[in-house]
Amino acid sequence: MSKPLILVLGDQLSLDQAALRDAPANAVIALCEVTEEGRYVPHHPQKIALIFAAMRHLAQQLRDKGRQVHYSALEDDDNCQDLLDEAERLTTLYDCDEIRVLHPGEWRLLARMKTRKANWTIIEDDRFFCRLEDFAAWIEGRKQPRMENFYRYMRRSTGLLMEDGEPAGGQWNFDHDNRQPIDRNLEVPDLPRHRHDDTTRQVLALVENHFGEHFGSLKGFNWPVTRRQALADLRHFIEHALPDFGRYQDAISDTEPYLFHARLSAAMNIGLLDPREVCEAAEATYYQGNAPINAVEGFIRQILGWREYVRGIYWHKMPGYKRENHLHAKRNLPAFYWTGDTDLRCLKRALEMTRDNAYAHHIQRLMVTGNFALLCGVKPEALCDWYLAVYADAFEWVELPNTLGMVLHADGGLMGSKPYCASGKYIDRMSDHCSQCRYDVKQVTGKNACPFNSLYWHFLEEHAEHLEKNHRMKLIYGSLKRMNDDKRAAMRDQAQSFLKSLAWEPAYGQGDHLDGYRRARDSERKSVD
Repeated sequence: MSKPLILVLGDQLSLDQAALRDAPANAVIALCEVTEEGRYVPHHPQKIALIFAAMRHLAQQLRDKGRQVHYSALEDDDNCQDLLDEAERLTTLYDCDEIRVLHPGEWRLLARMKTRKANWTIIEDDRFFCRLEDFAAWIEGRKQPRMENFYRYMRRSTGLLMEDGEPAGGQWNFDHDNRQPIDRNLEVPDLPRHRHDDTTRQVLALVENHFGEHFGSLKGFNWPVTRRQALADLRHFIEHALPDFGRYQDAISDTEPYLFHARLSAAMNIGLLDPREVCEAAEATYYQGNAPINAVEGFIRQILGWREYVRGIYWHKMPGYKRENHLHAKRNLPAFYWTGDTDLRCLKRALEMTRDNAYAHHIQRLMVTGNFALLCGVKPEALCDWYLAVYADAFEWVELPNTLGMVLHADGGLMGSKPYCASGKYIDRMSDHCSQCRYDVKQVTGKNACPFNSLYWHFLEEHAEHLEKNHRMKLIYGSLKRMNDDKRAAMRDQAQSFLKSLAWEPAYGQGDHLDGYRRARDSERKSVD
């Protein structure tokens, strides 16, 4: 009789996921903490703690259900510290004849599994709305696939926010109602506080001991590590934040890291929440009259539209997608991304919130840290690995298309029809940062000028050949062409001088991924001393 080892990965922590759902009674279920998965990029300690704590709680749930579980703890003497090697060791230990695993979320793992000598069986991951083969069929033959078209396809196929074949509210998209800037008198709801039991406390100590040198603080750790805690976060969002989510979803606050955002993506991405139940809860709130259509539609679009679309793009375009660099960006990451040591207020606060919370909301990622990297010409692999490392919800299937495609426009326009580049005016309009910054957002040149301004025009000049034919950028290139040569030269000099003043992570991609962070951190400490 066949005896499988069921390997449960750290982003597959659902009791009803397909590999567990169909597991025979004699199966050995394995969950493995290994050093390699915490270090292939220097993951934020809170991200590692979230996954390890959730893994340990799931293992206990499985034991309580009478399943045979092997848990490889990080400090076990016989732990191979490599995920696939450890799974194959356990296969021999328990005399199993195959390893079953849900389709992994990262290409690097799937590619390695396919080269192993052991008998690996990959099971389709059905925790998503759209099967990968259905996405491949949808995108086949489309010269310019767009998320909006895919989103409408998904709305029709799922019936979410659909009424007699038509979109609820009479239109597909309510984005025009979702661009309200920050209100200084805004009161935002406090997040639920999750109690740390003995298991979570042990994990926090373990992570501090083994990964404490990584960028990020464990202080204030408040992620859900059980399904019960994740459901509490979902209920809180639906009741207290969703009604105002839409209007303020693009706003940025100097003091409030979460505003009305859900902060549910990490729980969904590791399997504590099912995207269907999240979308259905939001939809029900609309029909109950407790949240407006612009908020509910905008929220569901992030999950049913963007989340499903980027997963489809990732698996449809990999492995070549990861190497794309259509704007020929060459610079390494600015060193202050690892330290927060910058006097640009918007960047400093985004980086500090990332350090403290392993979180920044989507506009901070797209229009602050991402926009700055785009304007500076940071190469995709540098920024992609940084985003993958520092955010608790970052797994490559969702992180790579968003960063390489949306943020850096490195895929030539597959993810976005134009680059999401902006001057300081955008940040001034949507945030309360600029009034507290040492730079003047209204100045383009001069010692007090906001660097975003000259960098923006410099970026447009550098990439005019590639971008000026884009119909969505004709107006801005028209403005650039009307500027006199002296003004353009002054802006160019300002931008180039600023770029020369930056310290760059010098050894990206060479050896240990922690090298750049260590150097940036040590340099900051020396300057303080």
